[in-house]
Amino acid sequence: MARGTQHRKHRTGPNARVASPTVAQPKRKKKAAPSWEDQLFFNRLRRHAKWVFVLLAVFFAAGFVLFGVGSGSNGLNDVLQNMFQGSGSTGANISKLEKATQKNSTDPKAWRAYATGLEQKNNLDEATNALSRYVALKPKDTAAVEELAGLYLRQASNYETNYAIAQSLYNYQSVNPAFAPDSNSSLGKAYAAQGSLLDPISNAASGVLSTQSSAAFQSLATAEQNAVATYEKLAVLQPKDATTQFRLGQIASQASQLSNADANKKIAVKAIRAFLKLSPNDPLAPQARSALKSLLKK
Repeated sequence: MARGTQHRKHRTGPNARVASPTVAQPKRKKKAAPSWEDQLFFNRLRRHAKWVFVLLAVFFAAGFVLFGVGSGSNGLNDVLQNMFQGSGSTGANISKLEKATQKNSTDPKAWRAYATGLEQKNNLDEATNALSRYVALKPKDTAAVEELAGLYLRQASNYETNYAIAQSLYNYQSVNPAFAPDSNSSLGKAYAAQGSLLDPISNAASGVLSTQSSAAFQSLATAEQNAVATYEKLAVLQPKDATTQFRLGQIASQASQLSNADANKKIAVKAIRAFLKLSPNDPLAPQARSALKSLLKK
């Protein structure tokens, strides 16, 4: 899934083109654009799992540190966010911008400045909250609504990575319990009869990994649903924009695999049909028709 805020020129009209054809470079094969199916959640998860498996030994070696067993931390999500977010919103300028929003919580300029400052600090979650406050005050600011949708997609991408790691670790731990004896030995047979009661470390690790996996999946589903809702608002603001309709259809289709399957499928079908009506000759039209056919079969 392509994530993040996308900057583009808006095109309107009955045959607005979503993607300009790429000029072929001499002596270079043109890489095919990823299909609609390649963007779907479970297909992406399988690709994540390939590189995640390589890291399993490293994660298990530092498992209790990474997942914060007994330390009161939030585990994997905290580790990854702290790794990539740096100092977050601790800067003096961010503090000043935050105080401005506290002083006047209905000032859209204050929330916009605060959101921008948080984005610059790569504090994604707080930036998303701040920008959503701004959009609530300025619901017709098309650029801000589109930016907010992009932030939700970035959130979803982060949670998808978290989920892929936690789920892969959980699956690995389930079939490779720590310190398990040879299954053919007498001790191994006794171990199998008693289950993980003989291996409290594996039992604890499995419980933590299961919790991490469930939390990441729920966060992913929420972020995807927020992106769908925001793109719906964007589609209302610019109903003749083919790109918006295509993205709404794609994101709603992805979200239907995680939650609210029927509702999101209806949104996706409606958006794809709108896209095809606006831009029937677009290079992405065949892909959209194929996706529509697939959705209607489910």
